[in-house]
Amino acid sequence: MIEFHNVSKRYSNGYEALTGVNLQVGEGEMVFLTGHSGAGKSTLMKLIMLIERPTLGQVIIGGRNLDRLRPSQIPFHRRQVGVVFQNHQLLFDRSVFDNVALPLQIAGVHPREIGRRVRAALDKVGLLEHERAYPITLSGGEQQRVGIARAVVNKPPVLLADEPTGNLDPDLSADIMQLFCEFNQVGVTVLIASHDWSLIRSVGARVLTLEHGQLIHDGALP
Repeated sequence: MIEFHNVSKRYSNGYEALTGVNLQVGEGEMVFLTGHSGAGKSTLMKLIMLIERPTLGQVIIGGRNLDRLRPSQIPFHRRQVGVVFQNHQLLFDRSVFDNVALPLQIAGVHPREIGRRVRAALDKVGLLEHERAYPITLSGGEQQRVGIARAVVNKPPVLLADEPTGNLDPDLSADIMQLFCEFNQVGVTVLIASHDWSLIRSVGARVLTLEHGQLIHDGALP
């Protein structure tokens, strides 16, 4: 599902964020991405989202070589990749329902279908009764759940999460991680960047570790 073939990324200021990265994440697999701050985790995810392009090498997602996509194909690609951010990136002047509906509205989905999908996503994350609430009235864990609902409302085959539990206490972190496991169990490919070693160990999934832009570990935690 996710393939990196000898991928390097050098920014215009000369900083090389990734160097010769080779990896494969299979369809329906759950994988953690670890590494120190500045190791290249965010750059790797931006390449998957096609926010950045590699300097060298090929990134292939779902059989599509991203380097060969025409500009008109980029929106479709991004709808195939759900993204959950550490800081939620919610719109606080819109209701929970409207935040989750936004990707569908951008995609031109019929309003009746939007309502069905949004409520299904909110039900999945346990927030259906809060659809008319505004994010500012919710707890941090609930806000993160809204972000997850928004990421999966398009039913993407790939779900990325960048430090999704970084601002949450251990109990809430475990709840959020359980949601990712549930999405993975129905076939979604999940890639999570995290420093939470206790959670990573509890899930027992494969771990990719970056150090100074290079992939130094691929497998189970020692």
